[in-house]
Amino acid sequence: MPTITINGREIEFEKGKVILQVALDNGIEIPHYCYHDGLSIVANCRICLAEVWAPNPRNDDKLEPIPKLLPTCQTPAGDGQVVYTNSPKSILNQKAVMEYLLINHPVDCPVCDQAGECHLQDYSYQFGRGQARFAEQKIKQPKKDVGPHVLLYSDRCIMCTRCVRFTREVTGTNELIVVGRGATEQIDVFPGIALDNELSANVIDICPVGALLDKDFLFQQRVWFLHKTPSIDGITCSGDNISVEHNNGQVYRLKPRTNLDVNKWWITDEVRYGWKFVHDENRLRLPALRGEDPYDMIEAPVAYDAAYEKAVEGFSQARGIAALLSPMLSCEDAYLLAKMILEHEPDTMLAVGPVPHDGQDKTFPGGFTMYAEKAPNARGVKRVLAGFGKVLDFESFLEQIGNFNTLLITGNYPSDWVTPDLVSACTGKFTVVIDTLPTKLAASADVLIPGATWIEKAGTFENVNNRLQAFERAIDPIDYGKSEAQIALDLMARKVGETPRVYNAKSVHQEMAETHGMGEFLTDIHYPTGGEAVESDMEVVEL
Repeated sequence: MPTITINGREIEFEKGKVILQVALDNGIEIPHYCYHDGLSIVANCRICLAEVWAPNPRNDDKLEPIPKLLPTCQTPAGDGQVVYTNSPKSILNQKAVMEYLLINHPVDCPVCDQAGECHLQDYSYQFGRGQARFAEQKIKQPKKDVGPHVLLYSDRCIMCTRCVRFTREVTGTNELIVVGRGATEQIDVFPGIALDNELSANVIDICPVGALLDKDFLFQQRVWFLHKTPSIDGITCSGDNISVEHNNGQVYRLKPRTNLDVNKWWITDEVRYGWKFVHDENRLRLPALRGEDPYDMIEAPVAYDAAYEKAVEGFSQARGIAALLSPMLSCEDAYLLAKMILEHEPDTMLAVGPVPHDGQDKTFPGGFTMYAEKAPNARGVKRVLAGFGKVLDFESFLEQIGNFNTLLITGNYPSDWVTPDLVSACTGKFTVVIDTLPTKLAASADVLIPGATWIEKAGTFENVNNRLQAFERAIDPIDYGKSEAQIALDLMARKVGETPRVYNAKSVHQEMAETHGMGEFLTDIHYPTGGEAVESDMEVVEL
């Protein structure tokens, strides 16, 4: 296998990679702006230039220096090469590039949303000069509203052209262009054409500085206060890997996590901004019983006791139970709810709730696919229920619901999902509803128990390609809401008069494999990879 030496470290690599890729794959930092793994290589920022020595085949393969600095993002890695990014020539280039980039930069870090995750800040500190030598008037560039989600602060732009290449190569929509020349060069949109494609906000993620900013996140939170929790798209069937960024129980934004097998580096705007229902002011917060006055917060334990008691009583006296489990639930939610209801009635009819669709699947030129199916776990819920026996779809459920007098129905959709046919079919039956948002069915239920959204619990989703992916809980459930898995455990414990156990996803996986032959939940689940903690190089002193 070929080897290359970078800053004194010998590394094996696969042929076809450039020097920068080899370095980044092996944890060696080389400063770069224009390079991105998902975009074409243009080598226009010049900060990654390095001193390269290579074997000369015309001189018995003796190691000789290449006379000029080479862009590591564009230079193929070669066997026997020796690369220095910390040599005097390389360091002088890095300082020069940083000085040029900062000549007209406003240096408004205190009011910039990118502060704390800005490569211009980081590289200025690591590779730049300690003092500016430019004393002339800075050129001012305008702030532009380029689309429904994106603001462009032109005077912060360093012309890496990542965003332009993204709209050309990934989305194929070509909204962004480069206009002007020299120091007045800037990014813009074609006249009358806004940056308004389904992946538009990804340009915010790939911008290495504070030029492209998210309108929705603007001035909301300093990034160093945010906690990142790995999660999975809970809106569609794509299974996109995301990070939920939150602070003090409040979600502020969703960002993509790189997964080359699923979503690469991108997510849709639909997923990025579709979480707002988590903090909807109308969220269901307390259990409710039909015909009784609503409980207030100080009566929450009493409310749960009453709701659980009535639900268990209704299930125990049932002359046939039908359970409709939402495709918005996790696999663990579905498993425990099915197990709970089958303990009351072994002949319970199990069905998967309605699976929303919107439009058609769409694949972009860059290979990313946006799916029309708007449920994250229809396949996972069906897989789990099939482990207990026959499982029906929503239409079959409506056709056979007349044979049952007791119903367990779960929602957890981001909007009102209840159809008139379902409301009509539930009339006159004892109905237990677990949901997150108000619906006509929730208003008429005999027992209503507030559930938790996917951001408020841990579990597993199965995406459109049958890939099982685990996600973690980012924030606690709203007020007195609970995950459906925990509600199921509470109801099972109430039935036998025991103390309920606390829900734990991995222990449920063990049980699923051992008692129902679902071994894939021990062997096939893809867990999020944990990022290494970054140690600060700032000196901390006691006051």
